[in-house]
Amino acid sequence: MGDREVLIAGGGIGGLAAALGLAGGGFRVHVLEKAPALGEIGAGIQLGPNAFHAFDFLGIGVQARAMAVFVDRLRLMDALTAEEIAGIPLDEPFRKRFGNPYAVIHRGDMHGVFLRACQNHPNIRLSVNSEVVDYDQDGGSVTALLASGARVTGSVLIGADGLWSKIRARVVGDGQPRVSGHTTYRSVIPTEQMPEDLRWNAATLWAGPHCHIVHYPLSDWKNFNLVVTSHNDAPAPVAGVPVATETVLAEFEHVHDKARQIIRHGTNWKAWVLCDREPVGNWVDGRVALLGDAAHPMMQYFAQGACMAMEDAVCLSHALSTGRDDPAAALATYRDRRVLRTARVQLQSREIGKHIYHPSGVHAELRNLVMRAKSPADWYDTLAWIYGGDPLTQAAVAADPMPLAAPAGKVAHG
Repeated sequence: MGDREVLIAGGGIGGLAAALGLAGGGFRVHVLEKAPALGEIGAGIQLGPNAFHAFDFLGIGVQARAMAVFVDRLRLMDALTAEEIAGIPLDEPFRKRFGNPYAVIHRGDMHGVFLRACQNHPNIRLSVNSEVVDYDQDGGSVTALLASGARVTGSVLIGADGLWSKIRARVVGDGQPRVSGHTTYRSVIPTEQMPEDLRWNAATLWAGPHCHIVHYPLSDWKNFNLVVTSHNDAPAPVAGVPVATETVLAEFEHVHDKARQIIRHGTNWKAWVLCDREPVGNWVDGRVALLGDAAHPMMQYFAQGACMAMEDAVCLSHALSTGRDDPAAALATYRDRRVLRTARVQLQSREIGKHIYHPSGVHAELRNLVMRAKSPADWYDTLAWIYGGDPLTQAAVAADPMPLAAPAGKVAHG
């Protein structure tokens, strides 16, 4: 691949994870972020054991664990009766089965771990105000075309620019995202404002007809993350729009008051209309490849969006490191290893929203009966395909965990 940099469009979690993985493999990397500063909006992220496999490969496992809250259970509640449907213990048997814990973390804290590691790595250059809107390529290089009119040439271009990816528009050309009709409202509140009888050390989901509610502790128990979702047939994408508490409550009038009180304690609610895309297999165009939400945007219901992006980063780093002499073939190998796993998460995320989180009547009663019958061991078997992680990721971590990032690096203002 010569001495040219690998270019990455997008400085979110996926883009920085890819930068760190590639830099650890000896590549020089240039991250091109469109925003005026590198950061993350949003609140909590759930991290399955597969995320920790990736953290360890990327050399930031210690730092990520220091920021995380390790919950005791995954807890599913009936939002109409306030009774527990099922609980999955996340104690030693879970950790032994999957080789790593389950945790929750603030999105900003997690992004900060990646950002500091990238800033301190001598092989990584970070540029802001540098939106990639298109690209040109020849047989030996690829040139990112920026909104400013500037051109940046490298050996490979990775599109990690999210749901509305300009790189995907060129590689796939599938138009607008699919609007799900589900609206999610998010709030973060100080722990002392969370009802005391609900301050559970669990990632808790209340499932109700056409809606669900999620809460869990964050940031060393200083705050609680609140996420409530209504299948309200919202027609168009919305991102981070402020809404009144009364507006949110109006969509949850039919649920038990114990669940509603969570919403009443929320403040500064913001709304997102959830979108995803159909799975596709054409992530690669010569020396250009997609990663994370640019490749496989998914509904949030498996809590795997960030985890899949980090797995992508590990697989991409491994593929390019072992295929330096033919980057186009290496990118095709990366795609082939990731497409079916991520497509499964995309499609099943939709299905669990429909059949587990939002059913009513006899459908919900059947869900409760089936889920209550499962033992912890049964649940571990059910989840093994996803929490066990990408076999390549696990093998790479076992064989070659990366050293912690070393000093240098700086942010350039494009």
